[in-house]
Amino acid sequence: MTIIFFPVLVTYLTIGFLYLLVVPLFLFFWMSNRWHIMGKVERLAVYGFVFLFFPGLILFAPFLNLRLNGQGEV
Repeated sequence: MTIIFFPVLVTYLTIGFLYLLVVPLFLFFWMSNRWHIMGKVERLAVYGFVFLFFPGLILFAPFLNLRLNGQGEV
């Protein structure tokens, strides 16, 4: 029982880690660097990935800022 359980547990934890943490952070990095210069197809692909990885993205959403940088304080 434990011989089969351990590899399954490790597989589930690895997939969960990738799905909830690694891919969403990479996607946020990609979006923050390319948001204002994306083409149509790239933007469509990013929207698809956002839909696919929504549970992980919602965890990091408060930390993403896609606004343009201003001219500085006056």
